[in-house]
Amino acid sequence: MRVLVIEDDVSLLQIIRNVFESESFETDGAETGDEGHYLAQQAIHDLIILDVMLPGMSGYDIVRKLRGQNILVPIIMLTAKDAVEDRVAGLDAGADDYVTKPFAVSELLARTRAVLRRRGTLGLEGELNCGPIRLILSTRDAYAGECSLNLTATEYDLLEYFLCHQNQILTREQIVDRIWGMHSEVAATAVDVYVHHLRKKLSAHGAESLLRTIRGVGYLLKGESDVR
Repeated sequence: MRVLVIEDDVSLLQIIRNVFESESFETDGAETGDEGHYLAQQAIHDLIILDVMLPGMSGYDIVRKLRGQNILVPIIMLTAKDAVEDRVAGLDAGADDYVTKPFAVSELLARTRAVLRRRGTLGLEGELNCGPIRLILSTRDAYAGECSLNLTATEYDLLEYFLCHQNQILTREQIVDRIWGMHSEVAATAVDVYVHHLRKKLSAHGAESLLRTIRGVGYLLKGESDVR
């Protein structure tokens, strides 16, 4: 899973990134509101840790703009402000939770798990599920029912991204940015190749219909309740 940390204190930014990377998250960082908003608009992250007081666009403005663009990634606001009105303002803007500085690492991680569980992204045991598909995040194992899918590293990353964004259309460009990086020279057509390989492995277990092609745009993984 991938976290975007938007924090203007460079040392704290690195500490937070180190914390999440130690928990097997991938991380990106931004030191200004404008840069953070740009990265968040790419819609390739599973969680945003967002400071309120930032150079340029404030954290409140970032949340409002993202929600106005229908970008629903979970957001935890992080700030030295601890007044009730500040917490209310952050939640009213569309944030999912609010942590005040100084904070304990264990609290930030606990709130992260709680937010991801509420959003249906993370299971109680650190699993991702959709129909018969199950990913074990700690070991990067993938199953259809009780059978291993035997995925390559890239196939696993791709399936994890789809499961984190069930029922959302993901463009080929978004997938390239997420899997290979925003500065990668990998062509968008590579996505089609990997999706083809992934579908073949899912088809052996009758699960290929979960992954739909959106012609001219990209792909969508249908959540279990929506599968026809």
